[in-house]
Amino acid sequence: MRVEIAGQDALIVYFGEQASAAVSAHIQRAVVEINSQMADIVVDLVPSYASLLVIYDIDQCDHFEVRKRLREALRDLDTTEAVGGELVTLPVYYSLESGPDLEIIAERGKISVDDVIEIHLAGEYRVYAIGFAPGFAYLGEVDERIAAPRLATPRQKVPRGAVAIADRQTAVYPAQSPGGWNLIGLCPTRMFDPEQQPSMPVQVGDRIRFESIERDEYLSLGGNL
Repeated sequence: MRVEIAGQDALIVYFGEQASAAVSAHIQRAVVEINSQMADIVVDLVPSYASLLVIYDIDQCDHFEVRKRLREALRDLDTTEAVGGELVTLPVYYSLESGPDLEIIAERGKISVDDVIEIHLAGEYRVYAIGFAPGFAYLGEVDERIAAPRLATPRQKVPRGAVAIADRQTAVYPAQSPGGWNLIGLCPTRMFDPEQQPSMPVQVGDRIRFESIERDEYLSLGGNL
């Protein structure tokens, strides 16, 4: 574990060099411990792939005190029970209509379109980070057989709910936006709704599985084509 200054009122704690299920579980356990032991000085916690940003109240302490208390709070992290996160199932309408890049991924991997869908469905993906846009959850890791590089020319408009792959990550676009990921389906679940509480159906550390649905069910659940 490495702690570094990240601004006037923030420290960043590194738990590893790259994302993994074990590192993500450590970060989730750290969030629990810090919230339990340091609520009097911590303003916000921002987990990411292999790190945790700790924002603190500079009117109450300086980074020396925060660093000391962080090390005390996380001293026994390796021996505490891991936090597995919630298991969330997201429905997806997979088809050439809803996933225009399915054939490209299939050709790259020398497999069929049906194989691409089945491989994507077979995975369980951990939410490593949420960023780019509210509700955009970076999920990993995708099976190497369906991993695909970002598009050379990003699309100007990717629809809300687009299920996509970039390298060994997968994600669901929470809103219409430009994007360079490979599109394989559409999900009717809203990944961000500021009028709901909680505003997102997933959090960092959660585990995601995808479930195939037909076109009619996708539309009945509020999806658009």
